[in-house]
Amino acid sequence: MEQVLDNKKQIKLVDGLWTCWFENTPSIQANSLYFSHPKWAKTYFDACHRDALFKERWQAAAGSWTGKIVVDVGCGPGNLLANLGGTPKLLIGIDIAPGSLAMAKAIGYIPLLADAHNIPLVSGFADLVVVNAALHHCDDMPKVLSEAARLVRPGGLLVVDHDPQLTGWHYRGLGLLLYKLRLGFIYRFFLRDLYIPDEERLSALATEVHHQPGHGVTRDLFLDTLVPLGFEVKLYPHNNAIGAEALQGQSGKPPHWRYRIGQLLSGINCWSADAALTLMCVATRRAADSETTLCSRPTT
Repeated sequence: MEQVLDNKKQIKLVDGLWTCWFENTPSIQANSLYFSHPKWAKTYFDACHRDALFKERWQAAAGSWTGKIVVDVGCGPGNLLANLGGTPKLLIGIDIAPGSLAMAKAIGYIPLLADAHNIPLVSGFADLVVVNAALHHCDDMPKVLSEAARLVRPGGLLVVDHDPQLTGWHYRGLGLLLYKLRLGFIYRFFLRDLYIPDEERLSALATEVHHQPGHGVTRDLFLDTLVPLGFEVKLYPHNNAIGAEALQGQSGKPPHWRYRIGQLLSGINCWSADAALTLMCVATRRAADSETTLCSRPTT
C-alpha cells in the first residue's frame, strides 16, 4: 500500500485507517454521517447493489477482480466486493465515512479515508478503477471522475455505474410537483413500503448532491472528461434491473410506474434511452505505445 501513496500528501495511519486530511464540507459531513451510522450502513450493505442482475452486468463490464490491482472510489461498506467476489492482488477502498470503511476492511479492502476530489494515490498504477453509485454524492462530479481516471494504468479499465442520468430525471411541471410530494405525503400514506423514518430519510437525502431533478450524469460529462485523458469511452443507459444485456445496447424495461408517471408528466418518453435511470460508463485507457486515434465523440 505504501508504494502507491502520494508522498506529497499528508497521509498517516489513524485507528487502522490510512487517512488523508480533507476539508469537511457539508456534503462530506452528510455522507460521513449517513454511511458511518451502524444501522443505516448495514442496511445499505445488505440491500443495495447485491442482486444477480447487478452482478451479471458488472462482471460483463469489469471482468474478474482476481489478481488485479483494484481501486474502489466511494466504496462505502464494500458492496461491490461482497457481490462480485474475487481475490484482487491489491484492493483499495476510498471513502469519507469511517464506519463504512471499517466494514469494508473486514471483508478485504485496504481502507483509505480521503476525499474523492483529491485522491492521495500515485497516477497510473491500477488495473481497474470502479466508481459505483458514488459520483452523485460528490460536489464536483467532473473532478472526481478525472481523479478516478488518473489512477488507471495504460490499458486499464474504468467502470462507473449507478448514477442518475440527467435526462431520465429531468422532471418538470406536474412531474416535478409529484416528485416533491412523494416523500412527505405519497410515500407516507399511499406507498408505505417505500416510506423511511424522517431522521434516516433526511440524512440520506442530504448525501444525494446530484440525485434530484435537474441533476445527474450525462454523455458529455463522460466524453468531455475522459476522451482528452486518452480513454476509449462506451456508454450504456439502463434501468438497473438488467444484466449483461445492458452492454449490448439494451436499457431494460421502463422503470417502475412511479417513475414513469413523473416522466410522462414531464414530457419524457419513458421508452427512450434518454429516459433510462442510469448511465453506465466503461472506459479503457489507451496503451502508452498505441498509435490509435480515439474518436472524439463516440455515441455508444
